[in-house]
Amino acid sequence: MNFVAWAIVACEVLFWVVILAGFSARYLFKRQKLGLFFLALTPVLDLILLIIAGIDLYNGASATTAHAVAAIYISVSIVFGKSMISWADERFRYYVTKQGSPPVKRYGMDHARHYFKSWLKHLLAFLLGAGILYGLMIWIDDPARTEALFSILKVWTIVVGIDLLISSSYFIWPRKAKA
Repeated sequence: MNFVAWAIVACEVLFWVVILAGFSARYLFKRQKLGLFFLALTPVLDLILLIIAGIDLYNGASATTAHAVAAIYISVSIVFGKSMISWADERFRYYVTKQGSPPVKRYGMDHARHYFKSWLKHLLAFLLGAGILYGLMIWIDDPARTEALFSILKVWTIVVGIDLLISSSYFIWPRKAKA
């Protein structure tokens, strides 16, 4: 694996480390400001990854799948970051500290609407990520060095289409509550 791929792995691990540290500080140690500090570090990790990938490309590296995944990671983090943190916060509060109500289980049209909204976020992340990838292709201006970026963009386009089909299927075949 190249340096950018390791940076992605490190950023993902650190993302969950700072999230857990933030929740632990907030709920277990009753240190609200410290918890907020840790949670505020999550966008810093995205910035670090962006800088690492940008410097690597600026120094003449050919774009790899890792560079494309970095763009995807950043766009997904920007679009889904707040909802991922809320999702984890709700579960940490309920399962670890035994506070609050249990996480909501969705069924029927509520489930369908929820996942369609999630698909819309996926589409937004795709548009942002595609913009980053196209921006990198224009910046590098060498199709031979950016072939991996375009390949990943084609795959991601198919994934967004499949996600739309899955999300739409919930309107046709709504999820039923377990009896």
